[in-house]
Amino acid sequence: MEPWELPLDAEEVAAPSRQGVMLSRGAFRHRMGPLKPALGDFVAGFSVFLILIPQGLAYAELAGMPTHLGLIAGVFPPIVAAFFVSSPYLQTGPTALTALLVAGALTGLAASGSADWVMLGSLLALMVGLFRLAFGLLRLGIAAYFVSQPVLTGFTTGAALLITGTQVGAIVGVKSDNSRVMGRAFEALSHPADWNGAAIFLGLLTFALTIGLRKVHRLFPSVIVAVGTSWILSLVFNLDVATIGNIPTDLPSFSFGLPYSRVLDLMIPAAVIALVGFVEPASIARTYATAKRERWSANQEFLSQGAANVAAALTGTFPVGGSFGRSSLNERAGAKSRWSGFVTGVTMLVFLPFASVLETVPRAALGAVVVSAALSLIRFDRIAAMWQWSKPQSATAVATLAATLGLDPRIDLAILFGIVLSVAVHLWREIQVHVSITTIDDHTLRVSPFGVLWFASTNRIVETVLSTVADHPDVTRIEIDLEGVGRLDLTAAGDLADFANEQRSNGIIVEFHAVPPHARRLFENVLRTEDR
Repeated sequence: MEPWELPLDAEEVAAPSRQGVMLSRGAFRHRMGPLKPALGDFVAGFSVFLILIPQGLAYAELAGMPTHLGLIAGVFPPIVAAFFVSSPYLQTGPTALTALLVAGALTGLAASGSADWVMLGSLLALMVGLFRLAFGLLRLGIAAYFVSQPVLTGFTTGAALLITGTQVGAIVGVKSDNSRVMGRAFEALSHPADWNGAAIFLGLLTFALTIGLRKVHRLFPSVIVAVGTSWILSLVFNLDVATIGNIPTDLPSFSFGLPYSRVLDLMIPAAVIALVGFVEPASIARTYATAKRERWSANQEFLSQGAANVAAALTGTFPVGGSFGRSSLNERAGAKSRWSGFVTGVTMLVFLPFASVLETVPRAALGAVVVSAALSLIRFDRIAAMWQWSKPQSATAVATLAATLGLDPRIDLAILFGIVLSVAVHLWREIQVHVSITTIDDHTLRVSPFGVLWFASTNRIVETVLSTVADHPDVTRIEIDLEGVGRLDLTAAGDLADFANEQRSNGIIVEFHAVPPHARRLFENVLRTEDR
């Protein structure tokens, strides 16, 4: 996942309608895509459906939900999102990162997998959806970029380690009641006598096939083949391993009965998921829009993901997002428009009455699917690269990673910690103003500051100059060259004006040179005010 720079908004496409001019059929197609799905949309939508089956089951377990809810999360969310997305390739549904955030947010509020847990998950999806809809309607797409790259890299790396840790017990066949992810993983690994050899074999086989078969062909469904192979082996050899178990075959129904009294308990995690979980679909849309020279809109994508989460909430499932892996498959399989997501959702809806055939799928195989997806999020290489160009930024990434692991299961708090830390690092760097002072002659000093001059950094210049003047009692002129100043705000201009007037009263002339163009009028007005 990449926290991309702010893209150009594509809302100007709709400009004629705001001026009271009806959109032509061609303009409607430009905004909404083809009126009918192309063959490529059917092929791509069905291909994504095949991958979504094992992933949906696995990500539901990761979120602490009954496994069948992962399938339901792949029905109406992608269908609803298809009517709003600006990217024709974005596939919406359950994702690993969002599932982990859901599990962390609900920990301590209800028992994992219970009816209360499920209801709170649906309420969380509704709140995430409303947050995203608000961001989109208010045209606050820029909010998706409030999470800096170091924070995002550190968080996703830590989250990927936690995601992997959640599946250790399933793969080795050992259960643990520890509330912390790494605690459960450690307990499972520290009792080798309890390990289930068959489960380990199926987990490793699924993982190896998932990774290895990706090289066969870009459209080869490696995940479904890997899980299917392990499933068949477990049935043929009657292996004693944990399986998914009962899967209800009822079609999803809409319900508005949610525990609204718990809204305040979920406010912070909902806001975090709304922002952090949006970075992935934003990156997907931005990547393909750049590669194919197409328009896209962060505001429109907020609307699509918001509507998808509202649909998830009303059908009793948990928060969803855009999947990079499934979106990539969607594009490679030949998707031409947003109809491919619609096809995926409808196909899953048709499959639900027959989903009980999956009840004997080994949990170890699903665990391997989750681990294979999480590995791409581990970016120690990127953190190491940051050290070469910015040690403070690299330290921010490491600190966020450590906070993610340390605050488990409330990893949403780790994001807040990272954001606060990144802001603090930014302010610290903004305060750092380098001041070069040279002696022109016995009576003149040349002061050259470099950096940003604002209310917290100007004092550094004043103190440095005063200290130098104290060492040179014969100085009668100070020339302050602002050519190296990137920005000058009102308070900084006022502080420098005060300094100039104080020195003038002490018999020292202060002159300013190369005032930045953007601040010239402001600076001159402040000095003029002081002269009155």
